[in-house]
Amino acid sequence: MSGFPISLAVPARHPGPPPPAADVVVIGGGVAGVMTAWFLARVGQKVVLCEKGRIAGEQSSRNWGWIRKQGRDPAELPIMIEALDIWRGLEAEAQTDFGFREAGVLYIANGAKDMADYEAWLAHARTHGLDTRLLSRTELEERLPNSAGWVGGLLTPSDARAYPWLAVPALAAAAARMGVSVHEDCAVRRLDVAAGRIAGVVTEKGRIRADRVVLAGGAWSSLLARAEGVHLPQLMVRATVTATVPLDFPFEGAAADNHFAFRKRGDGGLTLTPGGRHDFWLGPDAFRHMRAFLPVLKKDWRSTRLLPAAPSGYPDAWGTPRRWDGDRESPFERMRILNPAPNLAFIERIRDQFAAAFPQVGRPAIATAWAGMIDTMPDVVPVIDHAAALPGLTVVTGLSGHGFGIGPGVGRVAADLVMGRDPGHDLTRFRLPRFTDGSEIVIGPSL
Repeated sequence: MSGFPISLAVPARHPGPPPPAADVVVIGGGVAGVMTAWFLARVGQKVVLCEKGRIAGEQSSRNWGWIRKQGRDPAELPIMIEALDIWRGLEAEAQTDFGFREAGVLYIANGAKDMADYEAWLAHARTHGLDTRLLSRTELEERLPNSAGWVGGLLTPSDARAYPWLAVPALAAAAARMGVSVHEDCAVRRLDVAAGRIAGVVTEKGRIRADRVVLAGGAWSSLLARAEGVHLPQLMVRATVTATVPLDFPFEGAAADNHFAFRKRGDGGLTLTPGGRHDFWLGPDAFRHMRAFLPVLKKDWRSTRLLPAAPSGYPDAWGTPRRWDGDRESPFERMRILNPAPNLAFIERIRDQFAAAFPQVGRPAIATAWAGMIDTMPDVVPVIDHAAALPGLTVVTGLSGHGFGIGPGVGRVAADLVMGRDPGHDLTRFRLPRFTDGSEIVIGPSL
């Protein structure tokens, strides 16, 4: 099972004009939007899902494909545990093999501090009954012979992986069979607001009446929210990913140290990435929200590369409009798919680091490389909440690079929020007002 991110070269699978009315409109065809629509349809709602480009065209097909409980913020863990249970049945429901395998996730310690951090996080794993455990240096080398000098690791055998460019489109197709009206090349330009509450959406293909809307627009969510007066300090970071040619590398799980991460692909190669390294563009919103983001930047400063300005058309580019009319072309139509160029310097560095760790394999040849824009929040956990300032709007965004794995759980929770039901989890950590009510920005004990 090879495969790469989805582009506009892929014909639209869900064309046609949307219906004039629905119970709920979901904005965004990534994993969170698709799974929210999925669970709403299951309870009999008439749902329209609008995607400006292609289903999973942005970060939902550009991520690493990890489905992990390990290392998460403790507030995410209950939803992630539910998400993994959902994942276990999704291939059968979608009638598609998208490579779901519980092959484990391994975090590798470069030194004593990493081991101490892993041991501290292990307390959260034990609270939730996870199968996570520490590995000694000897146990690590038995599983993963190396020349890197790694001192141990943290392993969760039940963590999983799947192929995102196969999984999310297959889930969208299954949602369509369940009755969701899915529409690609259908940008939502504005929210339709009447008497201070949601009355529907204005798309490039006409209005859709609905008294409930879910904003799950990934890196574009903040731009649309701001145009409607909803404060959402969400920024985008670029994450580079590569696929190697087939290698003689027997390790089947997913693994990461402080420098690079890798997992086996179905074509015999590896998905190889610079781990936590990323690029952060300084656009107008970045400056506006810099104070809120300072805690996470300080924590991860060595892994963050600041760039002066986003390319034209990106959500936080200096020339991107912040106001527009619903009867005219919007920024969402001008960039159907956010397709950043990968950071080539990062790629060369991780090839060297991989070869140093595994000299028996050597410097891997790269078949292709790509990048995606991660929608991140100041505390690196999502917003899953109603927008009190705009009744009828539910915001599900800012999954901060953790969204593919947790997406089915988030979708189930979001659907219950939309329906006014108890979501079954404490969502206090994911409140929208936490950025405006004077709450302290807290970076949780995630890895």
